[in-house]
Amino acid sequence: MKLIALIVALGLVSTAAHAEIVESTPNGFGVRHQLVIDGPAQTVYDALIKPGTWWNAQHTWSGDAKNMTIDAHPGGCFCEALPNNGGIEHLRVVSVQPGKGLRMFGGLGPLQFTGASGFLNVSLTEKDGKTTFTATYDVGGYAKGGLDKWSQPVDGVLAEQYGRLKAAVEGRK
Repeated sequence: MKLIALIVALGLVSTAAHAEIVESTPNGFGVRHQLVIDGPAQTVYDALIKPGTWWNAQHTWSGDAKNMTIDAHPGGCFCEALPNNGGIEHLRVVSVQPGKGLRMFGGLGPLQFTGASGFLNVSLTEKDGKTTFTATYDVGGYAKGGLDKWSQPVDGVLAEQYGRLKAAVEGRK
């Protein structure tokens, strides 16, 4: 599957964000990313909830990042529109704190083909006009061969996306 091969390859690429695999076991894994973004927390939050402006199109099912949206309210959807009125729910929004953070639950990308799901927690802390962006994604459940095989690829893809968010907020491509 082309998408899975791409995720594995990108899992080996480093970014400017501090990324770590906190834990990796056959039944689950946790990844953590932290980076400082030059901009106020509300600006970072406003960009975060518009993934169509910064998400890499190579990590979409539709091939177009503009199809990625976050309906930022409890019960809202981090979704992707597909042709012919199709769509994918990547994550479900469970907590919204504008300018402070966002929490979502679900399986990103190919994790949807497993019995696994995860909890994504994003927190934003502002100091002197800069925002510390911290994201953790804890995944548990069942996947053939073990979820520990997924920790590095997922960590790499998320690190890339968060780097793209930082670049978008800071006005870089």
